[in-house]
Amino acid sequence: MNIIANIDLMIAPFIGATVIGFANGFFSGFVNLRRSALSVSALSHTMLPGIAIAVLITQQLTQANAFIGALLACILVGLGSVLVSRNSRIPESTALAILYTAAFSGGIAILPHLPIIASLESWLFGDLSLMSHRDLNFIFIISTISLALSNFFMRPLLLTMFEPNVASAQGVPVRAMQYLIFTLLILMLVASLQAVGSVLSVSLLVAPSAIMLLFTDNTKSLFWGGAIIGALTGAGGVALSHCINIHAGQAIVILLGIIFLLAFTFSPRYGVLKK
Repeated sequence: MNIIANIDLMIAPFIGATVIGFANGFFSGFVNLRRSALSVSALSHTMLPGIAIAVLITQQLTQANAFIGALLACILVGLGSVLVSRNSRIPESTALAILYTAAFSGGIAILPHLPIIASLESWLFGDLSLMSHRDLNFIFIISTISLALSNFFMRPLLLTMFEPNVASAQGVPVRAMQYLIFTLLILMLVASLQAVGSVLSVSLLVAPSAIMLLFTDNTKSLFWGGAIIGALTGAGGVALSHCINIHAGQAIVILLGIIFLLAFTFSPRYGVLKK
């Protein structure tokens, strides 16, 4: 039996955007604490060549091959950059920059040879109106797994991020934790692909906890506050898209941008207008 088989398709975008926003908002805590927003941006653009290659091989664009192509591309580039940095003197950011730009250029080169270039727009910028029960099941499963792993390994993950030497001395498998962070990041990017697309997905993985950083230094509040902001802007973006006739993904990102600017301006703790 499907997890949400009886949900009316009319509310599928609201459910999907809320779940994606919550999971991405929670994980954005790791992104901001790790200061890896540029890595997220690189990996979000890496999804394009993955989708392009999948379409080139199958000669059709389906939800399944788009997800699989994006996932494999992110794994190859993301974990590949970690592997290079662990086994050479090349920094991880440098390896990621080289691999992602090469992959992105390859994807752009492939685009003119694809039979359905116009159909790619919904995957580049997101289109929640195309979300089905199968998509909701996929998003629910990925988000649940990611949230469960993030909370179960929260302490070793944070210790690895801030004090890798101490973590290693305490028996934490530092390298495994670093790979886990990247894997969870990739899963979140792929899960948000249909909501905001490969180009805009970086916003959901950066903005929610960045907003919370303007209000609190508490780690728990950073993660769960980011999750709540992500969920509310996800649902709010879908509602806004119906009011002003734009894609839901674009509305979600616009809302996050507006809330961030308001927080930056009026936050009683860190806002520019604070007394």
